[in-house]
Amino acid sequence: MADPMLLVVEDDRNLSQLLIFNLERAGYKCTLCESAEDGYEELGRNSFDLLLLDVMLPGMNGFELCQKIKQHQLYRDIPIIMLTAKGEEIDRVLGFELGIDDYVVKPFSPRELNLRIRAVLKRDRRQSGRMQDILNAAGIEIDLTRHQVTLEGNELELTLMEFKLLVALIKRKGEAQSREALLSDVWDVDRSINTRTIDTHITRLRDKLGSTGKMIKTLRGIGYKFQETQE
Repeated sequence: MADPMLLVVEDDRNLSQLLIFNLERAGYKCTLCESAEDGYEELGRNSFDLLLLDVMLPGMNGFELCQKIKQHQLYRDIPIIMLTAKGEEIDRVLGFELGIDDYVVKPFSPRELNLRIRAVLKRDRRQSGRMQDILNAAGIEIDLTRHQVTLEGNELELTLMEFKLLVALIKRKGEAQSREALLSDVWDVDRSINTRTIDTHITRLRDKLGSTGKMIKTLRGIGYKFQETQE
């Protein structure tokens, strides 16, 4: 099994360096961001097994980032452990209400954190099951963990944006999706940006899917949908 990928969002450099050192010694691969905004952007660039999230951050705080993640179609299932100096019950309650998986109060030992991470990852695998890590439609198989797409057993080379676009379409196959919704889900950008960006990526994605690309239907004046059956 590949080493778990962790995203650490922590602005205290001394603590973050210690965290990364101990986590990598424990067998994790880590990416560090020092702000919630940078952490959210990193979620769009790579796939992570778990997020370690500080509460007190510059700009957007950890609770706000957690809420934003849980509202996002592609990120909401990522397990989250919050790291904070706040130990009050109201903060723990708020975190759990937002959907976090565990809550660790500073200071904590590296061993305690490692045990909590392993427990959350184990619980997440047991609850979701391997089949939820795989999407299947019309001969397309998407491995969400490995960021791998195969068509009739042959691996496709997709860009990250093409991958995320295909995931969004297949997760809601048969449903009409506006260009604005796809921009929000895949690029997480403001609607003022030209939505025709979607058309360019759809064209490239269809080309890579060959004849299966015809299943990505254009809905005139609306957007797109992935339709397996003939209408």
